[in-house]
Amino acid sequence: MHFATEEEQIAKFEADEITQTYLDILRTLIAKKSIFAQQIGLKETARYLGEIFRQAGAEVEVDESYTAPFVIARFRSSNPAAKTVIFYQHYDTVPADGDQVWTADPFHLSIRDGLMVGRGVDDDKGHITARLTAVQKYLAAKKELPVHVTFIMEGAEESASTDLDNYLNKHKKSLRGADLLVWEQGTKNPKGQLEISGGNKGIVTFDVRVKSADVDIHSSYGGVIDSAAWYLINALTSLRSPDGRILVEGLYEKIIPPNARELELVERYASRTAEEFKAIYGLELPVLKEERQALLRRLFFEPSINIEGISSGYQGQGVKTILPAEASAKMEVRLVPGLEPHKVLEQIQAQLVKNGFEHVEVVYTLGEKSYRSDMSAPSIVNVVQLAEQFYEKGISLLPTTIGTGPMHTVYEALEVPMAAFGLGNANSRDHGGDENVTIADYYTHIELIEALIASYEE
Repeated sequence: MHFATEEEQIAKFEADEITQTYLDILRTLIAKKSIFAQQIGLKETARYLGEIFRQAGAEVEVDESYTAPFVIARFRSSNPAAKTVIFYQHYDTVPADGDQVWTADPFHLSIRDGLMVGRGVDDDKGHITARLTAVQKYLAAKKELPVHVTFIMEGAEESASTDLDNYLNKHKKSLRGADLLVWEQGTKNPKGQLEISGGNKGIVTFDVRVKSADVDIHSSYGGVIDSAAWYLINALTSLRSPDGRILVEGLYEKIIPPNARELELVERYASRTAEEFKAIYGLELPVLKEERQALLRRLFFEPSINIEGISSGYQGQGVKTILPAEASAKMEVRLVPGLEPHKVLEQIQAQLVKNGFEHVEVVYTLGEKSYRSDMSAPSIVNVVQLAEQFYEKGISLLPTTIGTGPMHTVYEALEVPMAAFGLGNANSRDHGGDENVTIADYYTHIELIEALIASYEE
């Protein structure tokens, strides 16, 4: 079997008229700042997508019921027995502000050194145009689709998919019954294997606050008066063992354990190691789980509690001898199947009270449930077999990722087998400066999606 080289893929990319047409559309998409967190560009970008898909021949609905419009674009097959493939996408991005280093304007698509660089080129606007390109290439060659193809595109994925459940509840009757849903994006791992995954962790985020007095107190009283800072530190420490296990009674009993196939997939395909983390991040503290099986089980199948940020007292120049009257922290728990965000937060609050820290105020901020698949659905097996024809280093098949997204929300509404795979690479820098994809990976993804469509031919 011949696998195309990077040079061959770049040459095909440059010579392909349809690909170049939609590359111009990607340029326009990236130039449109559509950032839910900043409440900018959402309606404009949704309406632009609606127009692009109409021009491509789709039946389009732009539902503006909520802050970020929901875009549905349907390409119909004339075959009365045709199945349906859904592409779930999002058109919002995270910001690209001054806290990040970019070598060029993040909202201008740069093409250089075999890379395409810009905010959203991987997460997730590049996936929208690549998949639409594949549909158009198939139609140009065959005139008719063998399968119904539906794109659903939301605009709040980077902000916990606000209102997605409402949109899906409203439209689920017309969207249910699909053979496969292809998730927003995916990547190649450091080994060059295409990762195909079937789930993600959930999350609950929350703030914790302590007020110990009306004013900061002179620190000479520190031997007899508690401070908000010490109180909060001790409270948080009581929720986690030194090896990272969550110390909340009854939490682990609610977890749905992985089945034998899910365990086997992670054992076979997961590439994460303690040594890899040390090399990538320059770790100076010990890894909590060094042994491979224990590390993988914690990463993929167990929850974790994390401090995102903590604040208390004086942080200026020199010293200020006080007992801080207030302390706060931003927290999260990464969830696995069986754990519901609000219920987990109730358990944490109860555990703090039981541990003697009833003065900690716990405030919910956002939450998403988790989803996991053993990847045995026939439509997912079909994706795996197709992908093996395009990636020389092979594939990595995982029942879940260690990240978070609204997979559970989508599955609960649509009840469809889901697989995440895409055009990213191990250094695509999603959410960071110089977000990028390679031209070769972009074009290979187009070819894979075109082959997926073709696989539904009778």
